[in-house]
Amino acid sequence: MATAVRISENLVREAKLMSSVDNRSVTGQIEHWAKIGKCAEENPSLTYNLIKEILIGIEELNQGESTEYQFG
Repeated sequence: MATAVRISENLVREAKLMSSVDNRSVTGQIEHWAKIGKCAEENPSLTYNLIKEILIGIEELNQGESTEYQFG
C-alpha cells in the first residue's frame, strides 16, 4: 500500500540526479536508499558494498538464480 510522505526538496533533487544514473524512478531511488540505510543501521559493522552484495544475492535467490556452492 502506497503512503504519501513529505520529504525535503533537496533530497528529491538528489534522488532525481541519482535515479537517472541508476535507471530507477525517483521513488525507487529513495526506496533503495531507505533499504540500504535500514540494513546499515541493523548491521553497523557491514560496509556499503557488502550490504549491496547481500541484497543482490537475496534478489538472485528470489528470481531463482541460485546454484549450490561446491566446497573444495
